[in-house]
Amino acid sequence: MQLTDEERGMLAGEHGRARQWALRHQIEVGEFFDAPDFVPVGQAHVMADTESLGEEGVRWLESLAALPPGERRVRVPTITDPRGVDFDTYKRLGQTDAMAQIEARAISAFESLGVLMTNTCINYQTILPPVRGEHLAMGDTGVVIYSNSVMGACSNFEGGPSALAAGLTGRTPRYGYHLDRHRAGTKHFHVTQEVRDLADWGALGGIVGRATNSYWEVPVIAGIDRSPNSDELKHFGAALASFGSVALFHMPGVTPEAPTLDAAFQGRPVPAAQIIGAAELQEFYAIYAAKGDKVDVVVFGAPQLSLLEVERLAGLLDGRQVHSATTLIVTTSPEIKFAADRMGLTRRIEDAGGIVAAGICFYQSYAREMAEANGWQRLVTNSAKLVNIIGGYGYKPTLAGTEHCVDCAVSGRIV
Repeated sequence: MQLTDEERGMLAGEHGRARQWALRHQIEVGEFFDAPDFVPVGQAHVMADTESLGEEGVRWLESLAALPPGERRVRVPTITDPRGVDFDTYKRLGQTDAMAQIEARAISAFESLGVLMTNTCINYQTILPPVRGEHLAMGDTGVVIYSNSVMGACSNFEGGPSALAAGLTGRTPRYGYHLDRHRAGTKHFHVTQEVRDLADWGALGGIVGRATNSYWEVPVIAGIDRSPNSDELKHFGAALASFGSVALFHMPGVTPEAPTLDAAFQGRPVPAAQIIGAAELQEFYAIYAAKGDKVDVVVFGAPQLSLLEVERLAGLLDGRQVHSATTLIVTTSPEIKFAADRMGLTRRIEDAGGIVAAGICFYQSYAREMAEANGWQRLVTNSAKLVNIIGGYGYKPTLAGTEHCVDCAVSGRIV
């Protein structure tokens, strides 16, 4: 890789041991992907939940945090993905004090590095939205696909160490979606069915993801008859990234790099379209159907909820009560949780028997241990991303529309 004088100084240790480690790591990543050089980034987003870090990972963070301040502080705004524990709700969820203690250690280490503990996978809805053409080093797959596709920014999927390295150096290897030639559409889909509920958008993302199934493919989705809102695109992108490892999509007339179908493919020949209609959506839902089953837990999250989603849930639960044998969990960012508290939305959800947790994501919060502690098996959610992931933690997932999920929570069974 071609290095600037400053980068050669980092590599030589002139800017401290943390930056020396960071640049070494980034060179290895860049050489693996044939990156010619580095590109400056505006912000970095670190995935480092304590379930993944474990004791060894937290000790490594603490070793960086023990360096002198001038060596260890990040150079560009660096934020965090959801944590593993919400200190206000962890006991109600069946998590342990040991989980909370290792979480506190990780937070302390990150803070010493100058990392902002935003604890969110929806930073584009709550912190600082990326802008078109901005280069980033983002970790969460839902954050990356939204930033690339909806905002027109540029990021690859960055592993936790790579994102932290970008925060320390202020740059990332120039490969993948930092290069215009990789941003052209490669597959063509045409939707003939109206997509309504957030779960429908997630199902559509799952269908396209399964058919695309490659980080290096860029699906183009035509036939959308209106401009989807931020939450709809959020659920679509998160599911698409989860089911297909996809980091960028185009919707002609909706996303910024695709004013037309031809523009989405950068003038290259437009391939024949795969049709997605009512039958395909119904088939996707049928994979997770379990009518009549007892519902143990209903989860709204993955991605975390926007304020508008929280408000809608509060309205759906007004005057109703979650079944005594069912747990209803809402996860959102700390900023939105504060707003929901202030506006009385949290109280309305919790008066109905729900739990509103801040700064966590269900599947990154010791999901298997929570299942064992609470006896949970059947999980109902409106998140297609979550149903794709949570089976690996021992759950039996069901995907349902938002209102349907609330009905299941109240009845205690899949209705």
